[in-house]
Amino acid sequence: MKNRNFITTQDFTRDELERLIARAQELKKWGSRIGPLAGRSVALVFLNPSLRTRATMELAVAALGGTAVTMDVGSDVWTLEHREDAVMNAGKTEHVKDAVRVLSRVVDAIAVRAFAGLENLEDDLTDPVISAFARYAQVPVLNMESALYHPMQGMADLMTIVERRGTAEGVKVALTWAPHPKALPTAVANSFLLAATRLGAEVTIAAPSEYPLPEPVMRLAGENPGRVRVTNRQEEALTGAQVVCAKSWGSLVCYGRPEVEAMVRGKYADWIVDEKKMALAPDAFFLHCLPVRRNVEVADAVLDGPRSAVYDEAENRLHVQTAILEAIL
Repeated sequence: MKNRNFITTQDFTRDELERLIARAQELKKWGSRIGPLAGRSVALVFLNPSLRTRATMELAVAALGGTAVTMDVGSDVWTLEHREDAVMNAGKTEHVKDAVRVLSRVVDAIAVRAFAGLENLEDDLTDPVISAFARYAQVPVLNMESALYHPMQGMADLMTIVERRGTAEGVKVALTWAPHPKALPTAVANSFLLAATRLGAEVTIAAPSEYPLPEPVMRLAGENPGRVRVTNRQEEALTGAQVVCAKSWGSLVCYGRPEVEAMVRGKYADWIVDEKKMALAPDAFFLHCLPVRRNVEVADAVLDGPRSAVYDEAENRLHVQTAILEAIL
């Protein structure tokens, strides 16, 4: 894995991902004592805000003895243009190709967080910002969430499943859409699906008909060892599940039309995951990537209940990211 980009779990074999999770479990138990990144640095470039990702990436670099250089993009002082052949006579102050080439001279890796624009589906499906960083970087590029993927979250999700089930192979997982006050990107759900099926889980996606996941992602998931089913009935997916993962995402049918999407989304407030829904999966534990809109996406009783693994899941971000950084650098 040395010197490779980490943009999606699909770029790695099942064996490589399982070894990363095993290493993350070791690091969680024993910590990093060898400081393999001593004297090395990682640029953390945030085009969008973060709590868990920022904290855990900075701590992961520090745990390995390295230096994290954190940069916030989007202020009036520094904005990035990623489009090829752009005429930069407006608001953007620097092109990605220049920023990345400079960073490549002074750091050992670049990690990037850049959400989907949620305006043009065709554009977002190209994963434009992370792709531009990868195109011009001379050092490994790591994805801290892009328009299409959030692979570090997906790895933390699967680490949590492996911790509690011993394996992901054959585990029955319900990935259910949940209501939210606004449309969100599909990146978290995409990466959960890809990581889970890569490691052999049987995933049932439950979502209203207006809320499919992107066809290219579904095609990739279908090529993985695990199985994928899709249903518009939430109860069907949850019944007998061993893991329940809830996540909201925006409608592809109404992409770029927020007023229309809001009207559609308003019809599905009853998709909240509550105790009644979880009763359909009596042996399951519950996952959510956080942040979560309490009593909108998920009821307090589920989040605070004995079957909630959301804080283990959040902590595991630190350990999988430490393992990923160690393997690549």
